[in-house]
Amino acid sequence: MKIDVLSLFPEMFEGFLTTSIIKRAIDSGHVEVKIHDFREFATDRHKSVDDTPYGGGQGMVLMCKPLLDCLKTVVTKDSLVILMSPQGMTHHQAYAEELALNQKHIVIICGHYEGFDERIRDYVDVELSIGDYVLTGGELGAMVVMDSVIRLLHGVITQASHEDDSFSNGLLEYPQYTRPYEYEGSKVPDVLISGHHENIRKWRLKESLRKTMIKRPDLLEKRSFTEEELEILKELKK
Repeated sequence: MKIDVLSLFPEMFEGFLTTSIIKRAIDSGHVEVKIHDFREFATDRHKSVDDTPYGGGQGMVLMCKPLLDCLKTVVTKDSLVILMSPQGMTHHQAYAEELALNQKHIVIICGHYEGFDERIRDYVDVELSIGDYVLTGGELGAMVVMDSVIRLLHGVITQASHEDDSFSNGLLEYPQYTRPYEYEGSKVPDVLISGHHENIRKWRLKESLRKTMIKRPDLLEKRSFTEEELEILKELKK
């Protein structure tokens, strides 16, 4: 996969791209990431990329010309152009999986200041938000989207490592434990050290359903259940 990011603050991505799994994915060739400073496409001597809004109002608005001139240098017929915006669809695990599976080239536009010239949206395929709040810019949101997608690319991490992630099957992930077996009186559940794989599977499914029921009951409202899951839910509700 190839990812191009349009931003006024490329330096914000330095740590993100040079550490941990993202760095390994880039070094191994699973993903190519380039950050483009669209201020370089400003044409006046002050390198202006924003201006006061027509009709009056607070703040400054990103001009369409510098940003779109930059966009035109990276976009191709295979590109999916994403605009980070609080007005967009809320990003979620299923969409991250869709992007990782189906897209070869993603372009992410990071805004700043009060907003965008509306004409920028004419060149965008998808508007994405990472939550119902407003940030100073789209860079943090872009990193969230990139991280969620890159880790799912084939070969970046093992398939088993993300199959049981929260939301991957519509449920929250089951509890995890490691050494020591006992800490200040709190012990690892005996089933996890029993070596009985079927009992472990059933325990994990039950705890996953329990967590989801308590923390995110809204996820259960839109999920189709297996007969086994329905029996477990009946037991949990008692």
